[in-house]
Amino acid sequence: MNEPRTIPSRPRDRLFAVVTLVLAVLLLPVASVLRPGRARELACRWALRMRFPAEDLTGLTDGALAAFTAARTRALWRHGRLIGLTSGYRDPLVQQRMFDEEVRRCGSPALARMLVLPAAESGHVRGVALDVRPHEGARWLEEHGSRYDLYRLYDNEWWHFEHRPECGGRPPRRRPHPGVDHVMRYTDRP
Repeated sequence: MNEPRTIPSRPRDRLFAVVTLVLAVLLLPVASVLRPGRARELACRWALRMRFPAEDLTGLTDGALAAFTAARTRALWRHGRLIGLTSGYRDPLVQQRMFDEEVRRCGSPALARMLVLPAAESGHVRGVALDVRPHEGARWLEEHGSRYDLYRLYDNEWWHFEHRPECGGRPPRRRPHPGVDHVMRYTDRP
């Protein structure tokens, strides 16, 4: 398991965070004119778009998008941490293809479920799952994510968070991997 707290911060990641924060500060006056009440959020969005140009936020539910936007805005402005999205919403056919490929690779559906869920069970297909980067951003989100109803769900995926407002700020029990008691996970409370 590749826990984010066991991986040391790389100087390059810290440099990217500083440059992105400086860029957001420089963009803040323009954002203030365009959106006076939400200037920090807009400047953050612009700066992070430059840092993570391939990021795609489309397809996330309104709640997941709002929570992610609020969390990454606070992470940047309050703590100087970057949170980028490597994968959010996935088309059901893409998710199923990923699962089928994993079944072929490892030889069984049970083993495949340790890494990838079928489309019918995936939070990515529902638009509530977020695979984030870098490690420092995931660490920040793990520490502060409950404020935004964003929770890390699996021990083996430091990058995977889901928007779970039904938890009411109480983190759900973390599972070793996606395939463990998946059906129970949506009703499970600590």
